[in-house]
Amino acid sequence: MDTRTSPFRIRIEQVQEALKRRGLAALLVPSSDPHLSEYLPERWQGRQWLSGFTGSMGTLVVAQEAAAVFADSRYWVQAERELAGSGIELVKIPTGTATHHVDWLVQRLQPGSIVGVDGDVLGLAAAYYLRAALDRAGIRLDTGVDLLDEVWSDRPELPAAAIYEHRAPQAPLPRAAKLQGVREAFLRQGATHHFISTVDDIAWLFNLRGSDVSYNPVFLAHALIDAHGATLFVGDAKVGTELQALLEADGVKLAPYAQARTALATLPPKAALMIDPRRVTLGLRQAVPEGVKLVEAINPSTLFKSRKSEAEARHIREAMAEDGAAMCEFYAWLEQALGREPITELTIDEHLSAARARRAGFVGLSFNTIAAFNANGAMPHYHATAESHAAIEGDGLLLIDSGGQYLGGTTDITRVWPVGTITAAHRRDYTLVLKGTIALSRTRFPRGTLSPMLDAIARAPLWEHGVDYGHGTGHGVGYFLNVHEGPQSISKVIPDPHMAMEPGMITSIEPGLYRPGQWGIRIENLVMNVPSATPENGTFGEFLEFETLTLCPIDTRCIDRGLMRADEIDWLNRYHAWVRQRLAPRVSGDALAWLQQRTEPL
Repeated sequence: MDTRTSPFRIRIEQVQEALKRRGLAALLVPSSDPHLSEYLPERWQGRQWLSGFTGSMGTLVVAQEAAAVFADSRYWVQAERELAGSGIELVKIPTGTATHHVDWLVQRLQPGSIVGVDGDVLGLAAAYYLRAALDRAGIRLDTGVDLLDEVWSDRPELPAAAIYEHRAPQAPLPRAAKLQGVREAFLRQGATHHFISTVDDIAWLFNLRGSDVSYNPVFLAHALIDAHGATLFVGDAKVGTELQALLEADGVKLAPYAQARTALATLPPKAALMIDPRRVTLGLRQAVPEGVKLVEAINPSTLFKSRKSEAEARHIREAMAEDGAAMCEFYAWLEQALGREPITELTIDEHLSAARARRAGFVGLSFNTIAAFNANGAMPHYHATAESHAAIEGDGLLLIDSGGQYLGGTTDITRVWPVGTITAAHRRDYTLVLKGTIALSRTRFPRGTLSPMLDAIARAPLWEHGVDYGHGTGHGVGYFLNVHEGPQSISKVIPDPHMAMEPGMITSIEPGLYRPGQWGIRIENLVMNVPSATPENGTFGEFLEFETLTLCPIDTRCIDRGLMRADEIDWLNRYHAWVRQRLAPRVSGDALAWLQQRTEPL
C-alpha cells in the first residue's frame, strides 16, 4: 500500500498537524472510554479509527514525526498486517499491561516537551504512573486534550439503546440487597459516598442490562451511592417509566449521564469518597473538590459479582448445557458438510451463531466468533472478514473460539478439530496443550491462593518441550455480563491481594500453542471454584478445586496417545462421560449421534 494514500497515514498526519498548532510533542491514545471498558462504543474507538489496528487492546502514541502502536503477542501478526502502509510502527510488548509506550515517549522527547492525553479516558492508576515517569524526564502532561473531536469529523454519538431489567429467577439477589451490601462495605472503610464508573459493576449492582457495547449486555452509566440512596447517571430516555418507578422504589434516582462530573464537584466538604483507582478515570477524579477525603479501594461490587452464588451457579450450569447442545448441533452439521459443500470461516460463524440462537435463554454472542483455519489460528484474536478469510478445505487444524450470552450465564469455549489429514507435529502440539488444560483443571489449591500463582501449572507440560504461549491462561467470566471479568486472572501478571481465589469465581482455562504461518491450538473450558474435601480434613485450612462447567467434547483424533499418561486419559474419559450424560437428553438425531461418537472413551 502507498503510505501517501493510506487513510490512516492521512489521519495520523492530521493529528501531527494539530500537535504542532497546539505546541504538543505527542498525543497518547489509549484503548479506553470514560468507563475504562475493554470493548468500546464506537465513539471511543479512536485508536482503531486513527491507526486501522482493530485489536481489543493496544495503545497508540503519535509524536510530531513518528507514530507507534504498542500491542502484545496476541496481536502481533494481526497488527503487522493492519498497520501495513500506514507508516505506524508496531512495538511488540510482552503483556497488555506493559508500559513500554511511556518509555518510548521518554526516550524520544526532550525535557520541557508536553504530552497530551484525554484525561476522561485515562485510568487514574495509569495516570499516576504516567505522570511520575514523565515528571522524572522533565516532560509535562496535559490531560485536557481530546484531539479526536478536532480530526474525526463524523465521530459517532453516544449509544441510545434502551436499558432493561435482569429479573428473577436468573437474577436471584434483589437490587436493594446488592446496594445494601455495597453500602455496608464502603461505610466500614470510613467512606460516606462511593462512585462507580465500570459498566459491568453498575449492571450487576442494579440488576440492569443494556446493549451499548457489542457482545457485553451493559450500558453507559456512572453511579454515586451514599448512606441513604443512589443516583444512576444515564442517557436521556434510556430508562422507561415502569423501570424508573421500580428503581425509585429501591432508592435509586436517575440523572443525566453528563451530570456525573457535576455531582462529584458538588460533594459536601466533609464527605469521604471511595473510588477504585483502577476503575475510574483521571478526569472524574479531578472533578472531586480538594476538601473531600478520598478512600482508594477496590469497588466492593467487583469482588461481590466475581463470587457467584449457588442460585446463580444453577442457572450457569443450565446455560452451559444449552450452549453445549448448540455445539453438538453445529459440529454434527460441520462434519457432515466438510467436503460436500463450500465452507469458510464466515460460514462457520453463521451456522454456529444460528445454532446458539435456537437455544433457550439465548440473548446474543459474548464476543466475536474466532473461526481460524491453519495459519489464521496462529493469531489468537484473529477475525475473519468478507475481504479476508479462509476456505475450510484441504488438510489442517480448525480452531473455533466462541461464546454466548444467556439470561442465566455467559459462555466461552475453544475447540480444535482436524480437517483432512493431520501430521504428527499437529498431534504433538495439540496433546501438549490438552495436557496443560487437564493439569490445571485437576488442580486443588488453598482458598485465597492468588490466581496468577496457578498459571505455571498449565504451562508446565508445554515448557517441558520448550514451547509456550504469549497470552494469559485464564480470565474471569461474568454472569450474563462481560466475558472478561476481574479481579482474578490466571496469567503472568504481578499478583495483588484482590486476585485471591474464592468459592464461586468462574475462570477460563485456555492454554495454547501458536506457530506463525502454520497453525494455532487452544483448548478452553470455563471452570468454577468449589470447596474441595481433602484427606487432611481441614487441618491445613480450606481447599478449593475446579468444577468444569463447559460441556462439549474435546476431539480425541488429534491426540498423540504416547504423550498422555493414564491419569490424564482417565480425566478425559470421565469428562466425556459427564458431557454425554448432561447433553444427551437435549439433542437428537445427527446431533445425538455426533455426541455419542465424540465422547467414546479412549
